Amino acid sequence: MTNPEQLSAAPSRPVFAARGLTKVYQMGEVRVQALRGVDLDLYAGEFVVLLGPSGSGKSTLLNILGGLDAPTSGTVRYGEHDLSVYDDAAMTRYRREHVGFVFQFYNLIPSLTARENVALVTEISDYPMTPEGALSLVGLAQRMDHFPTQMSGGEQQRVAIARAVAKRPKVLLCDEPTGALDAQTGVMVLEAIARVNLELGTTTVVITHNAVIAAMADRVVYLGDGLVVRTERNAVKKAAAELVW
Repeated sequence: MTNPEQLSAAPSRPVFAARGLTKVYQMGEVRVQALRGVDLDLYAGEFVVLLGPSGSGKSTLLNILGGLDAPTSGTVRYGEHDLSVYDDAAMTRYRREHVGFVFQFYNLIPSLTARENVALVTEISDYPMTPEGALSLVGLAQRMDHFPTQMSGGEQQRVAIARAVAKRPKVLLCDEPTGALDAQTGVMVLEAIARVNLELGTTTVVITHNAVIAAMADRVVYLGDGLVVRTERNAVKKAAAELVW
């Protein structure tokens, strides 16, 4: 007879299940293999850090999970959906409805206020947060009507996070979100990302080469030379404010 505790401890079905992912870029006569057969599961509500040096395949993997790129071989399942067979139109719908992206550079429209930058997403989403609600979530309730040029780099990045999560995505994918920021400002950005993960239950993936950030994660996936080298689970997670680099 199955113990009820065993049932509760059983892992849930993954949000993402990637199997045998390879990615080869042909650059003239040069063939670059960015991924060499990656298997990876990501679960609902997890905070996962993909850690590795430049060229390890982190961004390529993130772009495939987010539907910005396609693998050369292998499969990616998102819930019941096989992204590997999606055409361009289906992939566009997937990105629009399910995934939020945060990049190293903020890509805000300089002629629009923070509120208006976020509204660009909420106006085309089915069940969005209000721009005000999204900006409050990342600690910018008092800066909604400021333009990007009136804001610090960390504030601009938090606007970018608010824009990404305003459509209530199931998944938030962050590519070096603190890469252009100093440590103090980076901590504020990481606090905003952690708040989104906690309060919205969004499956959150942060890629970085900064090993310190790994202490925030539920799970750390180490990549090297296009492969998953190892995976570790943090028994105790640190808050962003506890990080020092």
